[in-house]
Formats: sequence, C-alpha cells, structure tokens
Amino acid sequence: MQLHISPSLRHVTVFPSKGFKEFIKVKVASRRVSYRMLFYSLLFFTFLLRFVFVLTAVDGIDGENKCSTIGCLGKKLGPRILGRRPESTVPEVIYQTLDEPLGKHELEGRYDIPQTLEEFMTEMKKGGYDAKTFAVKLREMVTLMEQRTRMAKIQEYLYRHVASSSIPKQLHCLSLSLANEHTNNAAARLQLPSAELVPALVDNSYFHFVLASDNVLAASVVAASLVRNCLRPQKVVLHIITDRKTYYPMQAWFSLHSLSPAIIEVKALHHFDWFTKGKVPVLEAMEKDQKVRSQFRGGSSAIVANTTEKPHVVAAKLQALSPKYNSVMNHIRIHLPELFPSLHKVVFLDDDIVIQTDLSPLWDIEMNGKVNGAVETCTGEDKFVMSKRLKSYLNFSHPLISKNFNPTECAWAYGMNIFDLEAWRKTNISNIYHYWVEQNIKSDLSLWQLGTLPPGLIAFHGHVHVIDPFWHMLGLGYQENTSFADAESAGVIHFNGRAKPWLEIAFPQLRPLWTKYVDFSDKFIKSCHIRAQ
Repeated sequence: MQLHISPSLRHVTVFPSKGFKEFIKVKVASRRVSYRMLFYSLLFFTFLLRFVFVLTAVDGIDGENKCSTIGCLGKKLGPRILGRRPESTVPEVIYQTLDEPLGKHELEGRYDIPQTLEEFMTEMKKGGYDAKTFAVKLREMVTLMEQRTRMAKIQEYLYRHVASSSIPKQLHCLSLSLANEHTNNAAARLQLPSAELVPALVDNSYFHFVLASDNVLAASVVAASLVRNCLRPQKVVLHIITDRKTYYPMQAWFSLHSLSPAIIEVKALHHFDWFTKGKVPVLEAMEKDQKVRSQFRGGSSAIVANTTEKPHVVAAKLQALSPKYNSVMNHIRIHLPELFPSLHKVVFLDDDIVIQTDLSPLWDIEMNGKVNGAVETCTGEDKFVMSKRLKSYLNFSHPLISKNFNPTECAWAYGMNIFDLEAWRKTNISNIYHYWVEQNIKSDLSLWQLGTLPPGLIAFHGHVHVIDPFWHMLGLGYQENTSFADAESAGVIHFNGRAKPWLEIAFPQLRPLWTKYVDFSDKFIKSCHIRAQ
C-alpha cells in the first residue's frame, strides 16, 4: 500500500499494494501555515538548543564527557528534567572546594598563586587540571585579591582620616601669623564691633547670623560670601563664636579685613556670662564622651589592625575619631537661646559652607510655631546625598531607639538653619538633647556613633519646619557627583564630609566655588603659601 499526499496538503490518496486500480481518496480541510507560527517555532527551538547546551556544558569541565549521540544526551538530560541528581558530581566538587575556608596565614609567602585572570587561564590551559584543582587555584587567587583590595581600601580610609583630622601647616601658619600681628599691631586689636554699633547686636530689626568656628580661613570665606551676596549688607550682623586659642587670630583677621557696612562681632566662649556660670551640660558631656571614645575605639591603629571587619565599618570607626565630632564648636548651637537671650530669630551657619545668594528672605519664612527651619534630606534627584532617614543616623537595633522613633522618618540637615529662639525658649529641646547624649555615653555609644546631628534629630523631633532645598545643597565634601553648574545654582552649598575645600583632598572641580572668596594676594595668605590649587 502506498500513501500519496498532494503538495497542497488538501488530498491524501491510498493505493492498494497488489496493483488494483481502486484507491481511497480522502479530502483534507484546507490548512495554512503562517509565517508568524514558523517564526515562533524557530524561536522556541533556538531557546531549547541553548538550554540543552547550558545543561550539558558543565559535564565536560573535567574532560570526561565523551557523549556524542542523541541517546547519550538523553541519558544526561533525563535526570535533570525529572528533577533527579545528575550523574556528574563535578559542580558539587567545585562548590565544596570553594566553601572550604583558608587558613589565616595559608597564603603568606606563596609565589605560585596567579596574580591576574590572564595568568590563571594560561596556567589552567597548560596544566590540564581537573575540577578540584581548578577550584583550589581559583579560591586562592580570589582570596588573595580580596585581601589586597581590603588592605588598599583601609589604607585609603586611614590616609583620608589623617588628612581630614590634621591641621594643614598653611592654616597653622595663618593662625600664628595673625596672633603675632595681634600682639604687635594695634590695628589688629580693634573692638569688634565699634562702640557705636554695639546696640545693633541686640536689635531684632537686623538680620542676625551666628557662626561657630576655630578656623580663621573658613570663617573668612563664610563671612565674605555672606556679605558680598547680601542685597542689604548694612542690615547684616554676623556673630562669630570661637574658642580661647583662636580668639586673637580671629579678631586680628576681621579687624584688618573690614566687611563694612556689615557688622561683625567676634567673641570667645569664655566671654559669655552664661558660659562661665556654674556647670555647662555640653562640656560635661563632651568630657565623658571623649573618655568613652578613647576606651571604646582604641585609636586608629587598633581600628586598622582589625582584620575581620569590612572596610566600610573601619571607615565609620575612623570617622568617629575625628576631632570635629567632639568639638564644642559643634555642640554649642544647642545653647543659642542662652547665648543670645535678646534675639528672636537667628540663622546658624557652619564654617564649611559658601553662601551664593541673598539670605535676607529667610526672615520672611513663616515658621508656624516651629523652632528649626531646615532642608529635608530624604527627597531629591541626588539619591546618594538626599536619601537620609532616621535609620541612617540612629541605631534601631537598640530598644531605646526602636520604641521611640520611626526608622523611615525623613532626616534633615545641619549647616544652614533658621532658629526661632522665641519658640525655642518655650520648649525643653536643650534638656532633651543633653538627656540623649548622656544615654548614648552610658550605652558605650551604641545609640549612634557620629556627630551632633543624631541627638539634634531627636531633640528637635516635631519642631522642624521644612524649607526649600534651594537654600541648602549638601554633600560637596564626600562625593563628586554634583556638577559644577548644579552647585553654582544653589543658594548655599555645604562641603560636609572629609574633603573640605581648604584641604588638599578637596574635589578639584568643586573647590573653585570656595576659593573665589579667598584673596590670594593678601599678605597673610601669601606668606603662608595658601594657594588656589
């Protein structure tokens, strides 16, 4: 019997095998094969072939795969499709070998470990090693690379810590030169402000700014940028607070570099009556905090010597040792109502900012009974900088934190803040601040580790009025993703982070925004070799 199918697929004819003329003719319904069906069929078979290749590729890793027939391939694919353990144990050998820990000193003094991927591949091709040897060599090479990478990262963090924590010799020179000028030149010992301008210091019709700093050069840039960009500089009063050792250099600088018609006041902490009476909570807390840090941290040498902690943990601990985190200049802002009992509203400025616009409109912002006008740091286009919430600063694994605060609540920034001192005096913000600082010290710094912002976030909780991000751009001291154009368009830019603009580790593309307010032709600047680059 013969079977004949017509080319059109419409007829099927069956002929008897013994030569009879009769035949059976069957008509088949019309059938069309579309190009779309053909395309999807080819796509499916292409995927299936790649899938088969991936499943069988590992079987040849040790050179034992000699399968070349469909039947043999079925034997190998069958167990995989049915979910059973495959016959080959090569992958398990690799995994087991890679999981085996290396001894602490096992790689020391070894010169036979490949240094690059190219060397590794060359050795594998020449040696014809089996799977276990392949895994051993791979584990040794990767482990060695990890150790070297970790060491390099930690060294980088250590160098940055030293560079950011030390006083550059140029700044030290500037302070000494100005102190000497204060001693020898009467013009460097002027009363600031002059007697006829003293009433303006408590006049609430002026725009009052407060700057706490022990860095003369940084303070000079903040003051110059503030006055130069102000539309009514005659209404500006800048209160500069410094420590005892920096008072004479600071007074000499602003005596010799007038910013008239703006009014500049320079005072050391010991000049404030409130600060010299009785116990000052912030100073007591700082003394205890310093003792705890020295015992808890063990110094930078002990931190770097730890071989088990990840580099980012080491970096955080090194940052915690920075002197600025235990500086009275940072903590003093919590006592603004006591330091300026006659003022109603002030704008507090950090010394690592640059002002690029007129700040007088800040006095027109309605605070709605809130104490602290600040920029939130959890929203914005820059997800690296503007992604900070309470969990970024507080340790929510501690029950004292977790039961009192919401980890996803938005954080805000110090650096440029409007403080309504009248509203502040009606609260217990300062007492809350000191209570939590004390709790953190008692817990061996387990509530938070860095700075004055964490206790500030707690103390001002519920007392913050959010202002437009234009007034405060952050992050210019710890990342260089911000473009020059974006930074230049902000009202205030903040070099928060280690890469301060007066240090050599500053980001070169952003530093000109700061150096434009430094007069490099000034005799004190030139004599101390302070340069733009």
